Formats: sequence, structure tokens, C-alpha cells
Amino acid sequence: MNIALISHDSKKELMVQFCIAYCGVLSKHNLCATGSTGKQVNEATGLKIQRYMSGSQGGGEQIAAKIACGEIDLLLFFRDPISARATEPNDLTLLRLCDVHNIPIATNIATAEALIHSLERGDLDYRDYIEPGKALKL
Repeated sequence: MNIALISHDSKKELMVQFCIAYCGVLSKHNLCATGSTGKQVNEATGLKIQRYMSGSQGGGEQIAAKIACGEIDLLLFFRDPISARATEPNDLTLLRLCDVHNIPIATNIATAEALIHSLERGDLDYRDYIEPGKALKL
């Protein structure tokens, strides 16, 4: 799976700790991240990460484009829900794209752990059942 990592400044250490804890699972997948998040996670874990620009320079938009093109399967986006930021409209666009393209997204540690455990069990291979542009039939 292609997994994208994004974290606001106040959540970067949490993302690093999460990636250290789940390095074994994450190492089996293709990872990409915004600039400083990717750098910090790579330095702490040694995980191979395709880095894009930092969030303030358009890294979130680069990941959004990959989502729109069907190149991201899972997004871990540790957001700071308290502090207002200039990038908030872009953050909402990113979340909307995940909804439009049925991309599982975690915006906090509890959901990230639920998704990573599902990934580890193989429960997130949903793309085998969905044709692009069609709704999932249950």
C-alpha cells in the first residue's frame, strides 16, 4: 500500500513516536510525506520515505494530487485541532479528497492505531473489491 504521512508542527513528535512503534508494519509499505514530517520520521526510524515539499510550501497539495490520481491508499494526518492555521482550507480539501476517493484517513493517534492494526491484519485491501469510480457493494 501507498501510505502518506502529514503532521502539523505540534503533532510531529507524536507522528515520530507512532512510526517508531509501528516501524515493522510501515516498512512493508511505500511511504511518502510532507518535507519536515518525512525528514523527522526517516531520521528516527530509518524508514524509506518519498519526501515532498513542506506543508507550508505545498507538500499537502502534492499529496492531495496523488490522492486524486489514485496513488495513495491510506493517509495518516495528525492534525492540531486547537490552533488556527493559514493552511486550514488546504487541510479541508485534503480531507474532502479522501472522502471522495474512499481513502482511509486517521487524524489522531487512536484512529491511526486502529488503521495500522487493520493494515497489519490485511483488512484494508479494499481496492481489490472496488472498481475506480464505482461504489462499494456490501
